[in-house]
Amino acid sequence: MNKFLKMLASFAFVLVAFVNASPVMASPRQDDTSAKQDMKDAGHDTRKAAKKTGSATKKTTKKAANKTAKKTDQGAQKVEDKTQP
Repeated sequence: MNKFLKMLASFAFVLVAFVNASPVMASPRQDDTSAKQDMKDAGHDTRKAAKKTGSATKKTTKKAANKTAKKTDQGAQKVEDKTQP
């Protein structure tokens, strides 16, 4: 009886190990595809982030240039007002 229990336990252990290992052995192609898709997604995300950053930089630059031009005109007007008799 004791020998039978040891054999049954060994069989159960091997069965559990096989069931747990079979998805690992059957999925190398899925891992490669998943990794490839992850890299593609990362590339797309990087592109999107770069475009957003570029757009924000363009907007900020335009605001700064317009504000600078406005202040320059105000300063020129001030100087013109002071120099008139």
